[in-house]
Order: sequence, then structure tokens, then C-alpha cells
Amino acid sequence: MRKTVQLLLVASLCGCVAAAPRPDSGGQRVDPIPIPLALEEIITTGIRQRLPDPASARFGKMLAGERTLNGRKEIVVCGFVNGRDSSGSYGGDQAFIAKVYPDSGSSFELVAMGGASETRRLVDSSCGAAGLTISVSSPKTQL
Repeated sequence: MRKTVQLLLVASLCGCVAAAPRPDSGGQRVDPIPIPLALEEIITTGIRQRLPDPASARFGKMLAGERTLNGRKEIVVCGFVNGRDSSGSYGGDQAFIAKVYPDSGSSFELVAMGGASETRRLVDSSCGAAGLTISVSSPKTQL
């Protein structure tokens, strides 16, 4: 009985992961932009808030682009971050895609982040569809 419940629990969790919604690139490509220091601060702060050890964050390659969707200006950011997990070791690069809304007080929205191959493919395809190809990670700096 116990094994049956465990198998059902694992199967239900696998279903949730497989059915995760795909981040929408909006069908509109972005115009690539450089990442100024102020935007980098918004991005790194937003990502750090989602890490178990924010101070350990090592950011890799990041690309950004802007577009207007439904009359709302947004900056799409794709990149990589590596941080210590709860055991204190670095777990490897996690791909992320986020949006910053400059017309709304530069609010930050994390669309997806993770190191699992499925999440990485999701970020790669969404960023690629927006025109931000970021499939290879390379450490940039420790911020």
C-alpha cells in the first residue's frame, strides 16, 4: 500500500513538471539592447531573491532586448546564474528568463529559472524565439 501511494505521488509530480506552461515570447522578437548598470542591478536583485544563498550568486552570460507588447514596454532578459544550494555547494548554472517593465517602476518578473534540462530547453527556446540566443553559459562575473 505504501509503495502504491509513493508511486502515485511521484507520477503526479512528474505530470506537473511535464505540464508546466511554456513562457510566451509573445510572438514578437525583441530589439537587442546593452545591459546598463541600473538594469543589471534590477536583474541581479530579482534573481538573487529567488536563490537559497543570494550572496553566492555568480552571473554568467546575459542578453536583453526590448519590445512593446499590447501597448506595454518590456525588457526581456535571458541569462545564467550559479549559486550555492542549501547544502552549501554550487549546483551548476541555472538558465533564466525574466522581464522588466520600465513603465511600471522597473518591476521585475521572473518567467522561468532552473538547471534541469527541461527548464534549460524551455528558456533556450523562449529566448531564441524572442531573438536572444543564449544556449552556452560562460561565467561573466561574481556580483
